[in-house]
Order: sequence, then C-alpha cells, then structure tokens
Amino acid sequence: MKTINEQEYIFTSKRLGFRNWKTSDLPMFTEMNAHTEVMRHFPKPLTREESLGFFSRLNSHFDDRGYTYFAVELLDSNEWIGFIGLAYQNYVTAFAPGVDIGWRLHPNFWGNGYATEGAKRCLKYAFDTLRLDKVFATCTMMNQQSENVMLKIGMSFKGEFHHPNLSEYPEIQCCKWYEILAADFSKPKS
Repeated sequence: MKTINEQEYIFTSKRLGFRNWKTSDLPMFTEMNAHTEVMRHFPKPLTREESLGFFSRLNSHFDDRGYTYFAVELLDSNEWIGFIGLAYQNYVTAFAPGVDIGWRLHPNFWGNGYATEGAKRCLKYAFDTLRLDKVFATCTMMNQQSENVMLKIGMSFKGEFHHPNLSEYPEIQCCKWYEILAADFSKPKS
C-alpha cells in the first residue's frame, strides 16, 4: 500500500488514490447514490437503506476477491469523489460471468477527466496485478458519458444486449457491452 498525506491507498494514479471503503465515506456515498442526475441511467436513485446495502456488498466483495469498486480520493486534498473499480458480475450473458469495470462520481467532480484517469489505472491493476485476461463494461443505450470513457480507455464495442438484472425496467434494459483484453491493453499505442 502507498501512503500519501497519511492515507493508505492500494494504488494511485497521477491525481487519484484508490482504497477500500471506510464508514466515514457513507454520508457522501449515500448522497451521491440519491442524486437524480447521477442515477439517471439506473432504475432509480437509491434510498439510504439501499446505499447501506450496496456499501456492505462493496466491502464484502473486497474481502472475498481483493478488489471492488474502490473508494477514490483526490491525492492533493484527500476529498472523496466517488468510486472507480472492478467487480465480479455473475449474471449470465455472452460475456458474463466475469469482471467488469465501473465508475460513479459525485457531480461536484464531473468534467475533470477523473473517470478516465481512474479507469485506466484500474485496468492496469486488473491486468498487471490481478492477472485478468479481460475486463468488460456495460452502459445503457443513452449513457454517452460512460460510453465515452470506455472508448477513451481503449475498450472495444462488442454489441447490444438485454441486461438480465434490468428485466423490470424495460426502458433501460437494452444496454451496450464493451470489452478489453489484457493483450490489447499492454500493446504500445501508435
């Protein structure tokens, strides 16, 4: 672990520190998950109880697998900005079960390139440390912001699919699927 400004991080990027979750993250985490604009590509904003359940699952995932959607902070201020990381998804599709990459940032920190920077660093961790062969990402058809991040981090569009976990929400069930292989991530960029 790297220690910067008295914080312990599992890894860092140029501006961001990635760590497991702390109880002190809960107020901002709950606020972010209840924000209508943040959650516009999800079934609905989360209640406090739903955020607490999600928080618990993130910690359990880290304990079980050694990775999660990491809590992310700005290195220069230790401000919590949201999450970026990896999660094992066990729903069944053409590409899953498998490991996905995802991000959700508090709107106070949108527009600074943090999702792209953090996702690139998480891919490096996925391939160099965890030795994964591939990572996928999904988004709803209208989530252009997340799709832009997927493209910026080198992922390739693979197709559309009906997300099995969204069958009760037909307006967002049709999603896009992106993927990147370890071999493609390590290739020199031309």
